Amino acid sequence: MRLDDVDGSAMDSTVVDAASVNRIVQQAAAIGQRIYIRPADTSAS
Repeated sequence: MRLDDVDGSAMDSTVVDAASVNRIVQQAAAIGQRIYIRPADTSAS
C-alpha cells in the first residue's frame, strides 16, 4: 500500500510477486514515498 504523506492513510494497494518488491521499494525510496508491505492472504476458501 502506498501511504498518504499527510495522514498515513492508504492511497492505493497493489499485489505483486516477491521479485517485484525490491523494485517497488527502490522507486518509493527514490521519491521519499512511504509504503506498507505485508504478505498477501494465500488461503484458499
